[in-house]
Amino acid sequence: MQTGDHHCMTFQLPFPRCLRRLASALSVLVACVLPIGCAQSSHGIASHDVLFDNVHYRVVTIDIAKAKLGLHWRDPVGGQPFGGIQALKQWGAEHGQSLLFAANAGIYDAQGEPLGMYVENGTVVKPLNTAHGNPASGNFSLLPNGVFAVDTAGHAMVMTTADFAAAHVQPVLASQSGPMLVIDGKLNPAFEATSDSAKWRSGVCAPSPGKATFVVSASPVNFHAFARLFLDKLGCRNALYLDGTLSQIYVGGNYYGAPAFMVKPYAGMFAVFAPAATNAQ
Repeated sequence: MQTGDHHCMTFQLPFPRCLRRLASALSVLVACVLPIGCAQSSHGIASHDVLFDNVHYRVVTIDIAKAKLGLHWRDPVGGQPFGGIQALKQWGAEHGQSLLFAANAGIYDAQGEPLGMYVENGTVVKPLNTAHGNPASGNFSLLPNGVFAVDTAGHAMVMTTADFAAAHVQPVLASQSGPMLVIDGKLNPAFEATSDSAKWRSGVCAPSPGKATFVVSASPVNFHAFARLFLDKLGCRNALYLDGTLSQIYVGGNYYGAPAFMVKPYAGMFAVFAPAATNAQ
């Protein structure tokens, strides 16, 4: 390349050294265009793009020990639902906190309340929902549904509702949603590869007890394709669907997922805040 040759001649670098620098630069460039994308990590939050079966996904992994993952539904003072990521971000700013990450937490009912179990700051706001097959519950009734939780030891987990009930987990936070995408290392057998039900979709898994991975698709996909991402690409043995059509993830100052005009008010939202003075976005 003429530009590269000119660079070498200008600074009179030995030719082998110049090649080494060029190779290093090219390796960085190649890494950025590979399917996993260029990961960005800050405050215990790693965010990157994943390309799988010609669909882009935003994948965000939270290190539970480094980032305080929380659930937020209502303003703790006024009691009004936040309703959306922007309102949650504004609330944080008013309390000296910068929003680093946020995502809709799960399926909610016609009254705008979480349809399943909801635990915030160790308080059970909504109990475990074991009702089965209610058509009014939409995707929540596609069995088995499940729970994402973080317990008092700081361990993240995704379990079917039945397994969660049997385990007697003491959660600090928990969100019940459905259906399960991956169950004990296998795709939910209810999903069909040829299904034409394609939507923007979000989900979560716990690749290890200390980490939680949240995913949103950049374009509509069916359940089967979305579940395969968790199993075949991310290696998750258990994964839970959060919601579709209106799902977004906020990270690094950017929104990913459904376009803004598709977004409707949320109930609970997962979030990570950091003191505004230490936020280096």
